[in-house]
Amino acid sequence: MQAEAPEAQAEANASVITAPAKIIELVEKFERDQDIYRSSQYNETELRTEFINPFFEALGWDVYHKQECRADKREVKEEDAVDVEGKIKNPDYSFRLFEKRKFFVEVKRPSINIESGVYPAYQIRRYAWSADLAISILTDFEEFSVYYCRARPSKDDKSTKSRLLYFRYDQYAEKWPEIAALFSREAVLSGSLDKYVQSLPQKRGDKRVDAALLDDISEWREMLAKSIARHNPELDTTGLNYSVQTIIDRIIFLRICEDRGIERYMRLKDLLSGERVYPRLCELFLQADDRYNSGIFHFGKEPGRENPDTITPGLAIDDETLKSIIKRLYFPGALTSSQCFPPKS
Repeated sequence: MQAEAPEAQAEANASVITAPAKIIELVEKFERDQDIYRSSQYNETELRTEFINPFFEALGWDVYHKQECRADKREVKEEDAVDVEGKIKNPDYSFRLFEKRKFFVEVKRPSINIESGVYPAYQIRRYAWSADLAISILTDFEEFSVYYCRARPSKDDKSTKSRLLYFRYDQYAEKWPEIAALFSREAVLSGSLDKYVQSLPQKRGDKRVDAALLDDISEWREMLAKSIARHNPELDTTGLNYSVQTIIDRIIFLRICEDRGIERYMRLKDLLSGERVYPRLCELFLQADDRYNSGIFHFGKEPGRENPDTITPGLAIDDETLKSIIKRLYFPGALTSSQCFPPKS
């Protein structure tokens, strides 16, 4: 028998699940002094203390760490660490059960327009996608957005892309059954988020981070093979296959070195500026040959090492192909400041 979707469960329980008095109090408080809360002087820390923490406490989460446990085992972790594009980013809240992340919450000041703001939506989706979380929340208390995060985010996405739910603060009492059925601690413990995701229509192109990378590498092989074959017609099939695999292995190796702090971050990305990308890339390969004792960088005759690579240094590869590959290694990329935080009207 198919399980009911959380929306249906929420509707069925509407007569017995009502908004707690604390939520009504928070809504009235915001309504009463919304001009103050929406001003640019009211900051995110104040918002989290006055509204966000009590909101999620009302959903049963141990926001104030009343349970005695080590800091790394708390079910609500503020400023959690997530590896995004090789850098550590910090979502405002990570909600966890048995030390496993269930969803993120990213908070913005009420002066920020969440309904139409491109960057806040991109930011929470980027965090959650990198952490392989299906659903996460973006809120400034005045607005509450729930995003599906298994679809790879792009800086060009509209704020409505992958948005599942959107409420305003004056709807919290009415929508509380739906909110609690999804995000209360009790509901999440019983698998509400997994059931909700399963109830969604299947989306094309949804990939886990590791699966998406494998798809990328397969695409890069095809792109690189076409470019090398087009510009180097004298190369046989064996040489072509060797060149494609070796060049991709070298690029990924150097990108990993950047992530680990062994190489300067963005060193490969610097190649996107200007022309003659492959000759400049080969310079990095030659430097790596001097620096690393790695079999994938071996260009000259050395004692104890056989079969130096005499093929790839002489290849011609078009800039467009290499730039496309390198750009994808720095996914999802940065937005311009003008796209970040549109004010509310």
